[in-house]
Parts: sequence; structure tokens; C-alpha cells
Amino acid sequence: MTAENTLSGPRSLDENECYRFLSAAAVGRVVYTVGALPAVLPVRYRIAGDGGVLLPAPAAELARAVVGALVAFEAGEVSGEDGSGWSVTVLGHAEAAAAPAAAAGEPGAAAAIRIRPELVTGRLLGAGPPALGG
Repeated sequence: MTAENTLSGPRSLDENECYRFLSAAAVGRVVYTVGALPAVLPVRYRIAGDGGVLLPAPAAELARAVVGALVAFEAGEVSGEDGSGWSVTVLGHAEAAAAPAAAAGEPGAAAAIRIRPELVTGRLLGAGPPALGG
């Protein structure tokens, strides 16, 4: 095995790097509790200008379960080939928010959930950073 094929250990990402990676993806996982048991749900998301994680048009059950609660949100990409990739976790309280389309007055726009970031951490896995496209 050559040095190029050897994976390095995980490296912590700073907050700016975390947001760059989060902004490049579209699907993550929200982690919350249901009846004192952990639950994980894949969701589409986007990052607001202030760093909040917006979950547009959430299912009513998810909104009921998380609004007002401390939740975790994770997004990442890991290669099945060599295990390289990244993972970012945002911890914060979830709150009801107007979906961007609803704020613009579009009919039929659903409410959104906003996770107010209180702790943002990330790890880069493997030999080097994946392409960010920007």
C-alpha cells in the first residue's frame, strides 16, 4: 500500500468549514426524541444566512416532536469505497419559522422548522477533503 492510498485519521473542522460543507449538501438527518427514545429522520434542508438550519415543509408529526426541543442535525458524505468524507453536526433548539416561500406570500407554502445553532462541530474523514464545488 502506498502513502497515497493510506487514509489519515479524522480531522476536526472549524465552524466556517462546517458551514461550507453544510451549504454544499441538501439532505441531512434530524435527531430528536419520541417518548424518551431516540429517533432519526432524513430531511431536506438549507442553511439560512445567520447559520440556522431550515427544514422546509416538515411533516406535522416532526414539527410537534421538535419545536421547543433541543435537537441534533447531522449531514455528511462518506465514500463506501475508502471511508473518506465529512460529517457535520449542529446542536440547537428547534423553533417554528415561516418557510421562505410563505414569507414571500406564495400560496400553499408550509411552515418550516429552524434549528438555532448552539454548537457546530465537524470531522473530515480520510485522506483529503472532498470537492466543494466553490
